[in-house]
Amino acid sequence: MSGTSLDGVDIAITTFDSSGTFQFISAQTFPFPEPLHRSLQSLITEPQCRLQELGEVDIALGQLIGKSINRLLASQQLSKNDIVAVGSHGQTLFHSPNGDRPFSLQIGNANVIAEITGITTVADFRQRDIAAGGQGAPLVPAFHQALFGNLKQDSVIVNIGGISNITLLPASPSEAVTGFDTGPGNVLLDYWTTLHLNKAYDESGQWAQSGQSNEKLLSIFLNEPYFKQDIPKSTGRELFNKSWLNNNLSKFSQELAPADVQATLVELTALSIAEDIEAYKKSARNVFICGGGAHNDYLLHRLQSLLDNKKVSTTEDLALHPDWVEACAFAWLAYRTMNQQAGNLTAVTGAKHPVILGAVYSSNSG
Repeated sequence: MSGTSLDGVDIAITTFDSSGTFQFISAQTFPFPEPLHRSLQSLITEPQCRLQELGEVDIALGQLIGKSINRLLASQQLSKNDIVAVGSHGQTLFHSPNGDRPFSLQIGNANVIAEITGITTVADFRQRDIAAGGQGAPLVPAFHQALFGNLKQDSVIVNIGGISNITLLPASPSEAVTGFDTGPGNVLLDYWTTLHLNKAYDESGQWAQSGQSNEKLLSIFLNEPYFKQDIPKSTGRELFNKSWLNNNLSKFSQELAPADVQATLVELTALSIAEDIEAYKKSARNVFICGGGAHNDYLLHRLQSLLDNKKVSTTEDLALHPDWVEACAFAWLAYRTMNQQAGNLTAVTGAKHPVILGAVYSSNSG
């Protein structure tokens, strides 16, 4: 899994038995080489390029993923013959699920991954759901349901990557699982931190905590129509990016310290998540955080303050480290594909019907 935060490729090794029961084996994050990171950042933030550049970055990312898989397998004394399939999400360059010709574009060439690893690879998970009228995202709620769906109380799983998404897990099996993207997660926080501190992220949210959230600026941010849009819905860096932030800052006449802007951006992420939880699953008593945002102590503190009638913790309490939930989710989706089982939840994505997700690239080994 390589998410919107662009902080590396997360690779997880998992097993599933015939009933789908999950077991976590091992995981590791492999950083992007700096030239590849720059190329991906450029393609995402300024989505215009030469076709040769796009093709070469697609291959380079496939090579990184394939080689990283081999390294993790070697470290665990496993071989390609121990692995049934690779599920590769790839790197999203552009997500456009609405309009006359909806699509979602991920790169990280699966032919290359299958060739380097010698393992059958499943990729391109989002397009089939979109073809069936869905948003193609978020896809992880189906895994959240499979793994965490037997909780005795209404609960919420919140993935805070570059973009935040929530899964609303009802205790009653007769009630549908729902989920959607709430808005920005770390994407604006990381951009602002890099701009002013020349760091990739605000460690533990310490810089934001040194500032003070500004109510007027926050109200400008919250005027974004996406927050009022009905579900199902999904979003990405196509909307929430430096242009979005700078355009909204230009509407604010007061001079603010950069740390105050950062504090306001934390409040934006926390409030947009909290308000959606209260609107769609007020009955929930437990909120479990995963993704990179789980390491932002100040963000979690703000979420707990806004959701003071609920317990906010991480998926560590559910026996899966928050760093690995999404990578495990795409292993599970690959498992579903290889067993000819649908991987989408129509109540989440809005697709007309369940579909088998992804394309299968054979290892050609038998």
